[in-house]
Amino acid sequence: MSGMSLGFLMFGILMALLVVRIPIGIAMFMVGAGGYVYLVGDTLPLLNSLKNLAYARLSNYDLVVIPLFLLMGQFATHGGLSKALFRFVSAFLGHFKGGVAIAAIGACAGFGAICGSSLATAATMGQVTLPELKRFGYSGSLSTGALAAGGTLGIMIPPSVPLVIYAILTQESIGKLFMAAVLPGIIAMLGYMIVIRIIVTLDPAAGPAGPATSWAEKLKSFVAVLPVLLVFVIVIVGIYGGWANPTEAAAVGAMACGILAVVTGGMRFEGLMESIVGTAQTTAMIFLVLLGADMLNTALAVSQMPTELAAWVKDSGLSPMLVMLMILLIYVLLGCVMDSLAMILLTIPIFYPMVMGLDYWGMSQVDKSVWFGILALMVVEIGLVHPPVGMNVYIINRLAKDVPLVETFKGVMPFLASDFIRIALLLYFPVISLYLVHTFQ
Repeated sequence: MSGMSLGFLMFGILMALLVVRIPIGIAMFMVGAGGYVYLVGDTLPLLNSLKNLAYARLSNYDLVVIPLFLLMGQFATHGGLSKALFRFVSAFLGHFKGGVAIAAIGACAGFGAICGSSLATAATMGQVTLPELKRFGYSGSLSTGALAAGGTLGIMIPPSVPLVIYAILTQESIGKLFMAAVLPGIIAMLGYMIVIRIIVTLDPAAGPAGPATSWAEKLKSFVAVLPVLLVFVIVIVGIYGGWANPTEAAAVGAMACGILAVVTGGMRFEGLMESIVGTAQTTAMIFLVLLGADMLNTALAVSQMPTELAAWVKDSGLSPMLVMLMILLIYVLLGCVMDSLAMILLTIPIFYPMVMGLDYWGMSQVDKSVWFGILALMVVEIGLVHPPVGMNVYIINRLAKDVPLVETFKGVMPFLASDFIRIALLLYFPVISLYLVHTFQ
């Protein structure tokens, strides 16, 4: 059996294990271990590999940034910083038609800037904003659809855990990737806001205007949210400005969010313990997936599948743009069965060599690496809201118990259209993601 055939067989077995609800990290480890034993013909090399596998991965200093960003998000969640963000955006935009939903999108973007997790953003902002949207008479489909889509900004607006994983897998600069994600993240936020305006223009009853606020209230809300904005600036500017490496910047950000949660949000010992436990649980899950992906990628490397596939694509005569469209379509399909982190870990070792071996708009290798990272992240986030899985959809729908699931999926569809338009823009205009990287390098 050729390496490519074996690789595809391993992917088929992996998909079958996922269908029967085997956790993704365990499924990847089982398939990788089985494939490795088949390729080398003995279990002893596998045991020798396992001696170093966990240490080689978990001793990576760059991985420390993940629990620190997660802790920062936990502090923001338990410290009530999400409420301050929503009040700030709502004070300026809530009096327009659809303004409260638009404010929810803006608050999701702000919370994503200190969280780095889509699921945490959706869950936290859903708890804060769903009661307000219901109080002002917003339709169930618009309310839940907007929040499910807005939750994806948690991984689009830096800091972003999937981007950190991508950087580690490809040896790319975390700072460059974070900077490259800023403009696409802003475009995503504005696109969602435009979708809401279009919906309420066509159906005014779906999103009534909220109450107007005085300038004194606007100023008060701005002062309340200013420390959150400063945390974001310190983390991003600190990383890209060279004042701190990503781990140091994440540590400063986590400490700042912890202090803010205590001082302004009233977080107490119980909230502190919940933040620590939540961070530990999520970190353990991520590291388990990392170990499973390492085992699978080791087997794929022995099979030579990535190298053979990259060579086949390069010699196939297919246009680079067609190859990229096929990759993006695969991401959309994978989003039906697995989460964003698993998709990044599973596919980047295979797709990255293919992309780097092709010519896109004459870009340098570094620019192409950064551009593909942002493009992959944007397509991966679609998996969080499109049927039949859409983890964000299920989280929001569970919070909005009076809204049928089918209504939430209907509400998400216009936002998915916005996502595809944004992906097309980034695909044909890479400068969107590279402009700030080139400007501040």
